[in-house]
Amino acid sequence: MRRLLIPAMFALALLALLVWAFAPRPVPVETAQILPRSFSVTVEEEGEARIREVYTVSAPITGRLQRIALQPGDAVEADKTVVARIGPVAPALLDARARAVAEAAVAAAEAAVDLARALVIQAEATQEYAATEAERALQLFDRAALSQRLLDNAILARRTADAAVESARANLAVRGRELDSARAVLADGAVTPDERCCVEIVTPVSGRILRVMTEDEQVVQPGMPIIEIGNPGNLEIVVHVLSRDAVRIVPGAGATITGWGGPPLQAVVDRIEPAAATKISALGIEEQRVEVILSLTGTPDDWQALGHGFRVIAGIEVWRGAEVLSIPVGALFRDGSDWAAFAVAEGRATLRTLRIGERNEDLAQVLEGLAEGEQVILHPGDAVADGARVAPLAE
Repeated sequence: MRRLLIPAMFALALLALLVWAFAPRPVPVETAQILPRSFSVTVEEEGEARIREVYTVSAPITGRLQRIALQPGDAVEADKTVVARIGPVAPALLDARARAVAEAAVAAAEAAVDLARALVIQAEATQEYAATEAERALQLFDRAALSQRLLDNAILARRTADAAVESARANLAVRGRELDSARAVLADGAVTPDERCCVEIVTPVSGRILRVMTEDEQVVQPGMPIIEIGNPGNLEIVVHVLSRDAVRIVPGAGATITGWGGPPLQAVVDRIEPAAATKISALGIEEQRVEVILSLTGTPDDWQALGHGFRVIAGIEVWRGAEVLSIPVGALFRDGSDWAAFAVAEGRATLRTLRIGERNEDLAQVLEGLAEGEQVILHPGDAVADGARVAPLAE
């Protein structure tokens, strides 16, 4: 009997060891508690900083723009700083035919001057004769040797001769100016610095030079942009948001500006554009995006390093909840078309179907399926199934 007892005990011990070795063990899991928490939901998109009002200084007339010495970043003062000077343009070059016509016009003008000068000499001679005849008629009239009528005729002839001289001299002056005009067509158009007449363009606003579009000396036409001026302290943020996200944004909502190389900046939504535009994403997908304008809060000293056209990342708040029953996003997964999570009850995992509300990257609002204080499994692996034994890890 004793000989049978020892082998039996050994067999039982071996069987117990095998049962213990192959028995399923609890799966170690990381858990979190369902609690009321405060969190917000934001829409995060890339944006661009821009000066709210950019003034473009354009050429008011056609002329030769002198080289601009101002550089981007230079400060300017309204109605005082001269930003550009425009001088006269040299005449166009003449081809052979146009030059021949111009030379003929000069020759004709010179001949007209000679003719007018001859007419002046003729009129002056006639004037001298009429003056002599009028003086002789006056002497004869004083001696009663000439009638009043003949005296009047002599005086009229003298006055007519005087007028003819004035007319001839005026005609000579006109022909001289016509000769100058004809010769100007043949001139090379060189303008000395003393003769240069410039129109000075003064900045209409105070601020800084943002961009010089035409720096070198060149001929400009009316309306041609020359310089852009703006106030770097008057910045706004432009964000292109998907239309489905834009409908949740309201004016006055808070926003945080990051990703520009400096500390986070606070802003508020100024306005949402009423129309969307089609944009092509990096993946080649057409998207309808809406322009949202943000106003920075604080003082310009907070964003003095932020410049016009700088890239930023804007997080716009679309929802905020206080003491909302929430679950970590890491505990959620899809069960068909529903959201689900594993709750821990009496050492076993229990599958729960949930209805959630708002959510962000960290938390989700629990509307149905879990109660306050329950434990849920974070990041459940393949070893976790409904009814499986679990062992929560110590926090």
